[in-house]
Amino acid sequence: MNETFASALDAFDRAILAILQQDNTTPQRQIGEKVNLSAPAVQRRIRRMEKDGVITANVAIVEPAALGHPITLFVEVELVSEMAKDIDAAKRAFLAAPEVQQCYYVTGEVDFMLVVLVPSMAAYEALTRRLFFADANIRKFRTFVAMDRVKAGLSVPVG
Repeated sequence: MNETFASALDAFDRAILAILQQDNTTPQRQIGEKVNLSAPAVQRRIRRMEKDGVITANVAIVEPAALGHPITLFVEVELVSEMAKDIDAAKRAFLAAPEVQQCYYVTGEVDFMLVVLVPSMAAYEALTRRLFFADANIRKFRTFVAMDRVKAGLSVPVG
């Protein structure tokens, strides 16, 4: 979403988004009651925000350990070449790896920050061989293991 989208959102849209970010299964009738709009008006606004790219997905947030991925790692990745084609190749590789939950192309001393979920350190070692050691454009990577997930949220402030 860019600033044009943000300026086009009114107080009703923001109130609807606040509710949906907490529970996107909230019935539109209930949302309407909370924000003083009819259910059809809520539905029109939600559809418009989906069409405009304000709402990008409706997903279930799953506990990683429940699916056998109890280890969360943060990985800094530095490339050898920062030519556009090489950056794009790295982005494609990270996108294709199911273990990479999040990937950010960043400024600073490293080029990428990854959030990785794995079932074991052996699985992470296999991933490093496949994703980092096998790629001649990866200069180095540094891994941080999460000891405890204190906060993990996807809600964006609506105010």
